This record gives sequence, C-alpha cells and structure tokens, in this order.
Amino acid sequence: MSTPVEVPSKPVSRMSRGVKISVGINIALGLLVCGMGLYAFILNVDLGEAKRRLSKEVETRQQTGAYLVETRNRLNQSLLEIEQLKAQLQYKETDFQATAGIKPAMPVVVSFRASFLGKGLVAELENSSERYLTVVLTVRNPTLANARRFTLKLDPKSRESFGHLEGWQFASGDELALYHDDFNPLKLVVP
Repeated sequence: MSTPVEVPSKPVSRMSRGVKISVGINIALGLLVCGMGLYAFILNVDLGEAKRRLSKEVETRQQTGAYLVETRNRLNQSLLEIEQLKAQLQYKETDFQATAGIKPAMPVVVSFRASFLGKGLVAELENSSERYLTVVLTVRNPTLANARRFTLKLDPKSRESFGHLEGWQFASGDELALYHDDFNPLKLVVP
C-alpha cells in the first residue's frame, strides 16, 4: 500500500498569494490604461474644441481685415471724390468771379418816393440805357420774412413806378435786388 503524500501547505498559500497580487496588479494596470484612454479622449475633445475656436477666430480676423481694407478703400475713394468736387467748386467760383467781373453795372437808377394813393413808399426805376430791359425784381422784408419776385419790362430812357398797386408796399429796411443776365446785379436797402 502506498502511503499518502502530504503536500506542504505553505507553498500553496504562496502561490495563491502571488496570483492574487498578480491579478491585483493587472486590474490596477487595466484601470490605469482605461483612465489614460479616458484622459486622452477628453484631451482630444478639448483639443478639437480649441481648434474649432481658433479656426473661427482666424476666420473672423480675416473677415475683419477684409472689411477694414474695403472700408479704407471706400474712404479713400470718398476723399478723392470730395477733393474733385472741391476743385470743381473752386473752378466754378473763379469762373463765376471772372464772368461777374466782366459784366457792366446795371444801367438802372432806383429812387423812392412816398405813395400818392396809399401807405408806404414807391420805387422809381429809371432805365438810363438805350435798350429795352427785362429785369427780375426781388423784394424782401426781413422783419416779416416776406419775399416776392417780379418781372419788369423797362423801355429805354424811361422811368417806371413800382409800389403797392403793382404788388409790393415798400417800407424802410426792405431789401431790393434787380437781376439781368447781361449786367451785374443791383442790390440795395430801402432808406
């Protein structure tokens, strides 16, 4: 008969202990790998979000730069147009002054007298030239802020009366102006 063999108990417990430690370390390493994978995933998501924000910012800066360039070009074009218009106005002003200086004085003498039939004054317009004149008479009362325009036909070497019967009752301080294309305007204030 054979004798039963006894297995020492210490080595078995050491093995099971070593296996336990090995399994524990493997589980810990597995958890560490999972944690590292999760951390890498979160970093990837954050990195993708940062890339999107950065690309939006770059796009916005490019659009802003293009808008600034376009606005600067429009501003320069407007400034150029303003300078051209100023030059045209200066030319027109000098042209007007040159033509105004060439025109002779208006050959009409204006005097005032008291009205025979009503109140106010009557203007006496005397054409001292040898030609028929059609003049534009503008009258303005600065106190009442009234203004009117009349067209008068003056015979050569003649005198015309203009007062309340013709449409305006003159008073002291009224402004009167006579215009004709061939002569400088005649402007005066009623005494």
